[in-house]
Amino acid sequence: MAKLKLSKKVSASLINSLAAGVVPRLGIENIAVGRKQELKSLLQNLDDVAEGIAAFRFIIGNYGSGKSFMLQLIRNKAMEQGFVVADADLSSERRLAGTNNQGLATYRELMSHLATKTRPDGGALVSILEGWINKIQQEVVKETGMQPNDEDFDRQIEVKIREVINYIEDLVHGFDFGNVIIAYWRGYCNDDEDLKNASLRWLRGEFSTKIEAKVALGVRVIIDDNSWYDYIKLLAKFVAEIGYKGLIVLLDEAVHLSQISTTVTREKNYNRLLAMFNDTVQCKAENLGIMIGGTTKFLEDRNRGLFADSAWRRRTKESRFATQAGVSEYLGPVIRLNPLKEEEILTLLQILTDIHSANFNYQSQLKNKDLQEFIQEIISRLGADALLTPGEIVRDFIAILNIIYQNPQISFTQLIHGYDFKPTAVQKNMISDAEDDVAEFSL
Repeated sequence: MAKLKLSKKVSASLINSLAAGVVPRLGIENIAVGRKQELKSLLQNLDDVAEGIAAFRFIIGNYGSGKSFMLQLIRNKAMEQGFVVADADLSSERRLAGTNNQGLATYRELMSHLATKTRPDGGALVSILEGWINKIQQEVVKETGMQPNDEDFDRQIEVKIREVINYIEDLVHGFDFGNVIIAYWRGYCNDDEDLKNASLRWLRGEFSTKIEAKVALGVRVIIDDNSWYDYIKLLAKFVAEIGYKGLIVLLDEAVHLSQISTTVTREKNYNRLLAMFNDTVQCKAENLGIMIGGTTKFLEDRNRGLFADSAWRRRTKESRFATQAGVSEYLGPVIRLNPLKEEEILTLLQILTDIHSANFNYQSQLKNKDLQEFIQEIISRLGADALLTPGEIVRDFIAILNIIYQNPQISFTQLIHGYDFKPTAVQKNMISDAEDDVAEFSL
């Protein structure tokens, strides 16, 4: 296998993240194994969103099967292609709806994680707005020959800004959204930091009362728990109009919705999710992609999962034709992540061995037969009925590589056979009813 050529930053990020049991942000494409069909389907969604269509996908699997990894992978691909991306993990404090602004909390989290190719770590709202303004300024200079100090220059800028705003004013809350964008421009034009900051606070959903917003910006509405999704649709349309391909929203840990104890609140969240689903598949939203990561229990539990609702069951149940044929369908609303094959696990271990040796600058002595021996040892200890997912073995394998590197007197074979090595088991009937908040690496 050809050696990977990675920077020290990328290899260190991969090793440190995997050793800690979390999904890496950097270099994740280098360890993507066995998900070609799933990724191809999601990339088709990106193409659709870039054409003005909306998309909605569930990525479903057990803990360790690959949900978080796939979301992170598509996040990086989307930014590379010129999309604006926002991601958030759902929790007891962040939901789609609630009695204590949990939906608004999710919106605020998404806005704080707003990212682009040039601002991949989040906080990209200011750079999006000011990059757009700078682009318009350059267009005005080119088209009119005017300079920024000329008397009519700022008026020409505002004319072009309003041309964009006109495209979104007909949408729900579009008029007020447009007024806030204009307010930001005027703050930018007049070096009024208070007006700029007020505009940003409004766009981030940080105003708590309508009176406060009217005093600061002259608008009579605020983003709240009931309306936040409308502003996601507005933002998607807006970023598409100013030169990006669209907005991709990634929500992970959807299992928290099924864990809501109050039936009324749980159903309220599922109804909000259904409205989002219907909007996208019926193309009522534009340039918006929504991808949800959830466990099998979140989807299929007949008491608390989506399948408890007949409308959701009808939309997301696996086709009987795919079930009868024993194949997976990757173009429907649900992508199910099946366990990787043994040869795919082997490829992953080869890649990790190369990354580890490159990061610590040593020549690995491990051969393919050693890695195959490791896989067989896991299978024999877990049992044939256990699901062989990367989440169960990656941390163990990285730990073994670390031990061998730091203790060269211990051989690989001795380590996996000579000690009481007990990999974590995930049985087939364990469909993610874990209630704890332990971080998990998934691929």
